[in-house]
Amino acid sequence: MKRNLFIFILLFAFAPALFAQTVVITPKKTVYRRPKPLMDFKKSFTVIRPRVKGLTPALNKKVETAISYEKVANFNLKEELTEIQWLEEASYEVNYNKNGILDITIFMSGSGAYPSVYQKTIVVNLKTGAQVRPPDVFTNLAGLAAEVKKAQRAEMKNATEEYKKDPETADFDGLEYFREANFTVKNLNEFSVSDKGVTFIYNYGFPHVVLALEPEGRFFYSWTELKSFVRRDGLLARFAR
Repeated sequence: MKRNLFIFILLFAFAPALFAQTVVITPKKTVYRRPKPLMDFKKSFTVIRPRVKGLTPALNKKVETAISYEKVANFNLKEELTEIQWLEEASYEVNYNKNGILDITIFMSGSGAYPSVYQKTIVVNLKTGAQVRPPDVFTNLAGLAAEVKKAQRAEMKNATEEYKKDPETADFDGLEYFREANFTVKNLNEFSVSDKGVTFIYNYGFPHVVLALEPEGRFFYSWTELKSFVRRDGLLARFAR
């Protein structure tokens, strides 16, 4: 009897964390100074880390790890302080935080030969603290990728037509960069969730000199459109009923 009462008390105490549908994300800003900067503007860089609260201590830590710059972008603090010296600022933006789902985009901006920005969106299951992968929430991945590929082809066709309309880009050969563009199952890995649907994200990889001409690479599908591809036993099932 006492043992059952103890278990009940534990479950009651941790119930908010066990069944949490959202988490509290707060920024922790740290300015790092390089001991031997290569240039004056490389003396320091800023990292704004998302700190997680609202779950159990173990789950908070697991979510933090899943969305960390180290995990998502293979960021190595020691190397950045000494050898690489590319980073200027690392930050993040929370896109969705409810229904047991955390959707967050990390940004890392820096400069080498040219200034550039790395960004990636991650979806996390707040019940497990793990990143959500396409097989966890979608079925018929080949069929889903084929549907997104149609949208990608339409985007490339439209972009090519727009280049020709503008006198400044009329001579731009978009085919040179679109030739390798091919949305496949592996490209389903990066997506963003909202109450309205899912956006699949594709990076065309245009070089810096023509980066302004790169298509958006964002392919949105409503829950109605995705209904046949959503796993009935997955985290996104509630949206596609």
